[in-house]
Amino acid sequence: MKILVTGGAGFIGANYIHYVLSNHSDCEVVNLDLLTYAGNLSSLKQWEGDSRYQFVHGDILDAKLVDTLMGQVDAVVHFAAESHVDRSITDPLSFVRTNVLGTGVLLDAARKHKRRFHHVSTDEVFGSLAPSDPAFDESTAYDPRSPYSASKAGSDHLVRAYYHTYGLPITISNCSNNYGPYHFPEKLIPLAITRLMEGKTVPVYGAGDQVRDWLYVVDHARAIHLILTTGTIGETYCVGGENEHQNIDVVRKLIALLGHDESAIHYVADRPGHDTRYAINPTKIQTQLGFKPSVTFDQGLAQTVQWYKDNEDWWRGIISGDYTKYYDQQYGKHE
Repeated sequence: MKILVTGGAGFIGANYIHYVLSNHSDCEVVNLDLLTYAGNLSSLKQWEGDSRYQFVHGDILDAKLVDTLMGQVDAVVHFAAESHVDRSITDPLSFVRTNVLGTGVLLDAARKHKRRFHHVSTDEVFGSLAPSDPAFDESTAYDPRSPYSASKAGSDHLVRAYYHTYGLPITISNCSNNYGPYHFPEKLIPLAITRLMEGKTVPVYGAGDQVRDWLYVVDHARAIHLILTTGTIGETYCVGGENEHQNIDVVRKLIALLGHDESAIHYVADRPGHDTRYAINPTKIQTQLGFKPSVTFDQGLAQTVQWYKDNEDWWRGIISGDYTKYYDQQYGKHE
């Protein structure tokens, strides 16, 4: 199988490419990525020159390029997206362009060439849960709260529309929060790790009592490929780690792993419209496809911290640029 992976130089996309090429010798990958701020080709350096891997620098909004590539592959796994909620609050239209219009361009090309299409989405489209609410599942109504989640909800609906209207062979997955290697250091876990390693404080929104369900990214990559190859056409699968933790407790775990104390925590004003809790009920993918996470949260956190220790060149090259300016503006220079 030859797979077009969009956004393959990003966090989850890169881990998916590593998983596929390392575990499925019958697969080839074409990686289409615009290399915006969160795209990093060094994450895939080991595959340079491999005959099963091809990188194409381009935009999913480029209909001509997308059409050409779609004619060369068997399937699409669509990761490419603007994904950071904070950035969506300051620049919402860029999220609409990439996440909705870009998905539309891909779908139209897939329809023309009759290609299998898997769309990677998020649990944030479902909104926010109260502490006693049941976890999200495939029947949960959409209730997005940020420009980011609204744009992803729009793309999910568009994918389903192409299935119902044109018979395009699609599947969708909605995942919980991912963590692991190659994660751009703007999200909670890699932000905390890199700032602690630099001797800086870790910004925590509000009281840090927001709850997230954490999924190790390599487990997520395995789940995506399982859905692509064995999932039922037209179906959605919720992929979660069954690891609910408050953000402040995640930060405390990282502080302990890196040998710091709680003076490293810097509480900042809460994000506008910040969702209280996300949680995934993964019963469907477990019972129908046999998927279960293989990495516990404590194991995954320890492995992730070790990866950032072993790969300082990867993340220090990132934080020396616009990233640092952005976060100093967001949180102030809390050294």
